[in-house]
Amino acid sequence: MALGTDYARQDCSLARALELIGERWTMLILRDCFFGVRRFTDFQDHLDISKAVLTQRLSDLVDNGLLARSPERHGEYTLTDDALALWPAMFALMKWGEQLRSPNGPRRVFAHTECGSALDATGHCPVCGTAPRPAELEMRPGPGANTSIRTDRVSVALRRARPLLEPLRL
Repeated sequence: MALGTDYARQDCSLARALELIGERWTMLILRDCFFGVRRFTDFQDHLDISKAVLTQRLSDLVDNGLLARSPERHGEYTLTDDALALWPAMFALMKWGEQLRSPNGPRRVFAHTECGSALDATGHCPVCGTAPRPAELEMRPGPGANTSIRTDRVSVALRRARPLLEPLRL
């Protein structure tokens, strides 16, 4: 019997969320969108994902209202308000992953652009006391950054300090 792809018999908000974002590659595509990746070829280069899988995941994200595709910008993908609302969960998962697998510290540091302070582990600015939205954040290389792992042009571009959501132009 084949493994199902939905959680139809689960009466749970987490199950409903997983139906939207729980497939392999989906969270990494969304992460890359937060980092400014917009183009199909850039997703493919950065993620080492097959064209067929990437096409399907992007289509699902558009169909479910998490990404919008811009026909006038050569098919670039942008996050919708529903996807932007995922930022706190995305940030929490990245912090959790760092605790498990980053002995040298975080690969990336997220700072509140208004005051320049790095976010604390809960996603709050320790100076302002706010939880900044993605558009109010800058991504910077952290002490655990490893420049030897990936050398594709997207990875190289993401090693520089840059505002979140700003389209990556290569």
